[in-house]
Amino acid sequence: MTGPTLVLVVNAGSSSLKYQLVEPESGRTTATGLIERVTDHRAALEKALSDLAATGHVLDAAHLLAIGHRVVHGGSRFSEPVVIDERVRTAIAELATLAPLHNPANLYAIEATTAAFPGIAQVAVFDTAFHQTIPPDAHTYAVPTAWRHDYHVRRYGFHGTSIAYVSRRVADLLGLPPEDVNLVVLHLGNGCSACAVRGGRSVETSMGLSPLEGLVMGTRSGDVDPALGAYLSRAAGVDSAAYDLALNTASGLLGLAGVSDFREVTSRRATGDEAAGLAFDVVVHRLVKYVGAYAAVLGRVDAIVFTGGIGEHSAELREAVLGRLGVLGVELDARANVAARGESCVTTGASRVSGWVVPTNEELEIARACVKLLG
Repeated sequence: MTGPTLVLVVNAGSSSLKYQLVEPESGRTTATGLIERVTDHRAALEKALSDLAATGHVLDAAHLLAIGHRVVHGGSRFSEPVVIDERVRTAIAELATLAPLHNPANLYAIEATTAAFPGIAQVAVFDTAFHQTIPPDAHTYAVPTAWRHDYHVRRYGFHGTSIAYVSRRVADLLGLPPEDVNLVVLHLGNGCSACAVRGGRSVETSMGLSPLEGLVMGTRSGDVDPALGAYLSRAAGVDSAAYDLALNTASGLLGLAGVSDFREVTSRRATGDEAAGLAFDVVVHRLVKYVGAYAAVLGRVDAIVFTGGIGEHSAELREAVLGRLGVLGVELDARANVAARGESCVTTGASRVSGWVVPTNEELEIARACVKLLG
């Protein structure tokens, strides 16, 4: 690579700003930071740049190839990274109805970095893009035509940037080209999703129109009966706003065990806490159910992959999930599972389906997407 060699990757939440300075060619992160309790994204970016300058990082056109933004929702409009222009900004704003907490924050960051670096390319990498390969029979909800056509109601899926990175890494670890590998990837953090990946392409995923559907998460319920909202409205007077808020912020582990941190759930379970034990079991059951379903969708599974904070660090969860997948020919290597640090295989050599722990690297994936797009 000649010329500028760095990409500044920005991940803006509704009240936070994460950033990394990445060398895409080497994969090295030269600086990283997190600013929390953000009320003004431009001020937060100025602080980030000040912090970078204080550590000797010069960000100008001679050093900076691009600024890559994680954008949560690209709807069905974006299946690849794009250079941000007025058309793209308008689309991200319009898609905020599908991601009201995330897309506006992403736009604030885009505006701030555009003002700070007017001559440097801004690139949007969409969390939903990887899932645009999901076929219609998997992404279509059986709802009225007007909902689907007029309001774009369908399965979109999320965590796509993470899953794209992890899928390629597992193929490398297996010594196979991505197009020859079938995977079930479990991205498990405060938000959780499962994805069936056939030949490097997403063919099914657990999150849907929003990041609420699917697995049990820190504060999100995952799957519930669609009639639940109407029932609670009749029985308890719960309106749509309160219902939406409760499923997103007061459910999941928090609703089951009173805490949203899976580490604390695991710790309490070990002391005999019944609520924590139930929460753990519900999480495991939902994971086993999705892995089994996705194995049927794929027809053949080469590996089950754990990533994200919980997936990477909870040996107890991996043991509980993989231990119930003997029907797929999974044989856990208990010692390797407990010892797993970084990229690790946690199944025996005799296991028909291998199990892996692979730390994700969304920032590197975004940085390399910028390089690929800009040539």
